[in-house]
Amino acid sequence: MSQTLLAAHAVRVFLTLALAYFLSTLMRTITATLSPVLVQTFTLSASDLGLLAGGYFMGFAFTQLPMGKALDRHGPRRVQLLFLTMAVAGCLLFAVAEQFSVLLLARVMVGVGVSACLMAPLTGYRRWLSPGAQLRANSWMLMTGSLGMLASTLPVQWLLPLVGWRPILAGMAVLFVLVMLLIRWQVPEWHQDEASASAPKESVWASYRPVWRNHTFIRLTPIGFFCYGGLVAMQTLWASPWLMHVSGASAKDAAYGLFIINLAMLGTFWTWGLINPWLTKKGIDAQRLIAWGSPLILITALQLVISGTQTSVWSWVAFCMSCSVVSVAQPAVGMAFDSRLAGRALSAYNLVIFLGVFVIQWGFGLLVDGLQGLGLSKIDAYRSALAVFLGGCCLSYLHFLWYGRDNSAQTPHAS
Repeated sequence: MSQTLLAAHAVRVFLTLALAYFLSTLMRTITATLSPVLVQTFTLSASDLGLLAGGYFMGFAFTQLPMGKALDRHGPRRVQLLFLTMAVAGCLLFAVAEQFSVLLLARVMVGVGVSACLMAPLTGYRRWLSPGAQLRANSWMLMTGSLGMLASTLPVQWLLPLVGWRPILAGMAVLFVLVMLLIRWQVPEWHQDEASASAPKESVWASYRPVWRNHTFIRLTPIGFFCYGGLVAMQTLWASPWLMHVSGASAKDAAYGLFIINLAMLGTFWTWGLINPWLTKKGIDAQRLIAWGSPLILITALQLVISGTQTSVWSWVAFCMSCSVVSVAQPAVGMAFDSRLAGRALSAYNLVIFLGVFVIQWGFGLLVDGLQGLGLSKIDAYRSALAVFLGGCCLSYLHFLWYGRDNSAQTPHAS
């Protein structure tokens, strides 16, 4: 059902939903900046830190399938308001936690609460915007996310000695309440078409059957898990400990390094937003971009493994910027389906990505601890863990190439 928004209204809706996504990515990445004080306060190991950071993504992944069905049925406004109440509760619980188990629970609650902050707008854009504008809006939402990650680095580092980490989390709860008021004011209600309203009720799993079988979804799944999930896992957690434990940077220098990485990603996604409509007009689709750009991911990851103690923040910038090419996979999946299935398609792919983030964040920490237990130095343990991640990226790219060898096998758009 078409519900195209007028330009002025579309801008207001975009800015409102982008603000919610800004806060969600700030919360996503804040663990990296807070990691030194959290490690000291709660006596955390590398695997504990990985589990804590990954708890956000575990909560995120848990909601994706029911949320996607709810988005198609009830729309972005109603679903996002409901979920953000959990984010408020999670921030408040995080602020008062005295035990690691409570901290982890709060982190999972925050992940659940912000899990609609990207899927809700992308579902709305599938109906509200033209295809070229959808790609641009997707890239600029990710740019806003990079701005949130940017805010979680040096600004949080500056605030820590002034107010402490607990008031920062309480302040985040207040900001989420304010953005909920904006969403209620600016985001339009969702009007179902007659076909969707009269469709027979299905279980959540059955309603996703057209998504699981779609050629585009299957082809892009492993690369979303390893390359896109790996980008988020490294950018939001492991780049900072790498800079400290492998490159020898101080906590302050590592926070500055994260600031540089996130500033670079902000510029990268802004650029993608500018050029994506032009690329679409030229017939250069998302899958072709991924085919051309993915080898850069493998090369830059290999360079990180090889350089070891000589790794600079610019090596991490190169890796993260090269990974940005897989961001076009998400709107490509959404546009492979009729708008009535867009919420489910996007949420299912988001589930893939954030399962990847959770597995890679926690698995990386487990590998670092386990390899040190086998006698490797901390530096070599980090390098070996990254080499295992690189292997997964290589396999996912081979699957992408193999599954695309016969385009005639592609499943037509689901309807």
